[in-house]
Amino acid sequence: MSTVDAGTINDVAAYPAAWEFDGLLTDGTAVRVRPITPSDAAMLVTFHARLSPQTVYRRYFGAHPLTHGEAEHYANVDYSERMCFLAVVADQLVGFASYDRLSPEHPAAEIAFCVADEVQRNGVATLLFETLVAYARRVGISHFVADVLADNAAMLDVFEMMGLDNTRTQEQGTASIDLDLTSTPRYVATCDEREAVAEAASVRAILRPRSVAVVGAGREPGNAGHEILRSLLGGEFAGRVYPVNPNAVAVCGVPAYRSLSSLPEPVDLAIVAVRPELVRQIVGEGAATGVRSMLIVTSGFAETGDAGGTIESELLAVARRHGMRIVGPNCLGVINTDPATSLNATFADLNVVPGHLALVSQSGALGIAVAEQARRAGLGLSSFVSIGNKLDVSSNDVLCYLERDAATSVIALYLESFGNARKFARIARRVGRQKPIVALTAGRSSSGARGARSHTAAAATPDVMVSALLNAAGVIKVDHLEELVDVSSVLLSGNLPSGSRVALVGNSGGPLILAADACESTGLAVPELGEATTSLLRVVADAKAAVSNPIDLTADGTGEQLAHALELVAADDSIDAIVVVVTALPALSGEAIHRAVGQVARSTSKPVVLCVLGDAGPEVVTSRYPTIPTPERASAAVAHICRYAEWRRHDESAEPARSAAVASNAILASVLKEHPAGGWLELDTAEHLLTACGLPIVATYGASSADEAADLAQSIGYPVVLKARSGEIVHKSDVGAVAIGLESAGAVRFAYDLMAARLGGSMGGAVVQPMVTGGIEAIVGVVTDANFGPLVMVGLGGVATDLLGDRAFLVPPFGDDAVESVLGALRSAPLLNGYRGTAAIDRGALVRLIELVGALADQIPELAEMDLNPVVLSPEGALVLDCKVRLGPAHTGPGPLFRALRARR
Repeated sequence: MSTVDAGTINDVAAYPAAWEFDGLLTDGTAVRVRPITPSDAAMLVTFHARLSPQTVYRRYFGAHPLTHGEAEHYANVDYSERMCFLAVVADQLVGFASYDRLSPEHPAAEIAFCVADEVQRNGVATLLFETLVAYARRVGISHFVADVLADNAAMLDVFEMMGLDNTRTQEQGTASIDLDLTSTPRYVATCDEREAVAEAASVRAILRPRSVAVVGAGREPGNAGHEILRSLLGGEFAGRVYPVNPNAVAVCGVPAYRSLSSLPEPVDLAIVAVRPELVRQIVGEGAATGVRSMLIVTSGFAETGDAGGTIESELLAVARRHGMRIVGPNCLGVINTDPATSLNATFADLNVVPGHLALVSQSGALGIAVAEQARRAGLGLSSFVSIGNKLDVSSNDVLCYLERDAATSVIALYLESFGNARKFARIARRVGRQKPIVALTAGRSSSGARGARSHTAAAATPDVMVSALLNAAGVIKVDHLEELVDVSSVLLSGNLPSGSRVALVGNSGGPLILAADACESTGLAVPELGEATTSLLRVVADAKAAVSNPIDLTADGTGEQLAHALELVAADDSIDAIVVVVTALPALSGEAIHRAVGQVARSTSKPVVLCVLGDAGPEVVTSRYPTIPTPERASAAVAHICRYAEWRRHDESAEPARSAAVASNAILASVLKEHPAGGWLELDTAEHLLTACGLPIVATYGASSADEAADLAQSIGYPVVLKARSGEIVHKSDVGAVAIGLESAGAVRFAYDLMAARLGGSMGGAVVQPMVTGGIEAIVGVVTDANFGPLVMVGLGGVATDLLGDRAFLVPPFGDDAVESVLGALRSAPLLNGYRGTAAIDRGALVRLIELVGALADQIPELAEMDLNPVVLSPEGALVLDCKVRLGPAHTGPGPLFRALRARR
């Protein structure tokens, strides 16, 4: 949802088409929300005629059949002082919400709602309310007021449960409500919760259907529809199955139907496995007959080019119009191993066993590979979803379902692109606090991006942006298929470490040394054990054993000795996780290894990972501890788990200061009114904007001539700095657009004239600033990507910024813990704390500056780029000496975090 609470950046005069969107009701039904038009008057009259007397009474405080004149009044709004949104399902109006500003320029507006009886308590009112709030904020309305009958508990509950600050007074059976539209953490949380509930409900029809139709179920083996039908029947699907084949009486022994319209019921899920040219017809038929969801395995759409993408857009428009969800096209299918459903709707020969790992894959082939590796590692699946081209249902939707799925403990993702990346981060962050998410992403390199684009019709994303996004969301990012399975297997044991200190236990020095090196290279500590533990180890181990850590029981170590050693290190408070690296030898059989490790894994809350080198006999599958084949892979997996556990301990829901966007609104409105397309701001305008937002910018004064610059310098006091005023000059020192240490009026005039001669009209005048010396130079910047949203960069500043590349990245919103974490990761971090006799900087001032930059990036969608470079850091604070700001066009629509489905192309 939009986070700008007050002010307007663009005047809304015409029909605001950007505010048309598709959403979901709490039962999973898709709904179209759009601004009203004059032509909707007749629809309003028909809508009111369907309302029950009770609903009419509560809306109008008495019997009130709507007249055509009144309907035309409601339908004719100016989209600013008066506004109305409609909610439409399958071309039928199911609700509307409106506001009327109390008077021109007044910050408050009166609101009204009405919802059809048949969909009340399905979330229509709350979705319309959220839309009305987001829109009202954009046109400068900060309060809603409403009069509600005191016995209208449902509407009073809506206002109360929204989470906005409100006051209520009651008189003569009527309650008067005043709602402050300033966003609150509770409001954000309740909006997110309602979206998650609706998303989960819509996916439930796909993963927990009561009835399934297979359209294109051929009679010959090898046909995709035939194989899907066999999978459904062979997996003993708990619901009803309907083969659809106009040329067959029965398929696989099950009576067949000619079409979806001939089925005895509207099915929850229709699986489409027909030729590409027939898919449009099938989708239209399914929508018309009340099918709740469709899974299209057929390929030949957006992944083949623009023509295929156009067809996909047409399919989505039909589905959304009728409240139907679509998985695919170009996908493998879905699986749910819950015995209550037992759904295997895929055309691949997947030997999946029930378990607690959920797998979501954008690629069907990679999904098969991961599922097979998981099976070999002894990991069972709770569900599998191949999302293919992500025309409609995406990983965001599935995550909301899995968040509430009791059978799922860990979620593994394979993604080649992000649709709404900001919403993904928000959902993943919430889910990840309870259920770990492991992600393998592709398309990070330029060649990988080309492959991802041709395969999924989705643009590849830069690795740095993906990494920052996933790290902020607490998602465990891995780089290889094996790593995805390794990390998932450790997480499925259910134990998270309380730190990153690892005990290595084994029976051979060489592999243990490899494991120790691997641990340290991945950021894990292998500490020496305390004297109490080592003394006890000496008692249970042979005299020649090493007991300091790594613990080498030698080739003579037995299963009993291994068990005792593991028990001792598990009890040591200086150890957070245990990696067992052993080789099956005459003294230590494979059976003894698993018995000893299993015994300890069952009794400790610390993660235990087993690495068996060589042949350990029959494979032992257990959920209490994972078996990973090499020390390097085991160490890498444990390192990922330790970082995730650290994130869980310290993650916070940052709520940035709200004043930043409000303070900047007037300046933004003025700039964008003059330059609607945006662009680089002149230096003094950028300084005024950022100073208004609370950033510590050195005083900056604009000058249009050499004499004016000299006069300003005189009033500021020498020495001064002269810079070109134009915001288009990004790297000033490279083109001679900055002169420092000017000590007199003559020096200022000379510098101005020389700069003007060098730069010509591109100089744009100049700015004069007081000269600041000393301190450490840092850079804090912002770049806003169309898909990923804003990214904040922190690093070493000045002319060395590009040369050294000492940078770290943050995804807003974030708090001081996240800032401290990235500052500590910089190679130049020692400089901040005082290095070789230099004084430590005011670290708190730097943290506050970075947090405020994050708040601006999060709250001002028009902020396309910003460089604060250099930021001078000293014991006295942080001061920005130069700022560059580029604005994008004025933001329209409800924003990427709003409760809306993927936009129709």
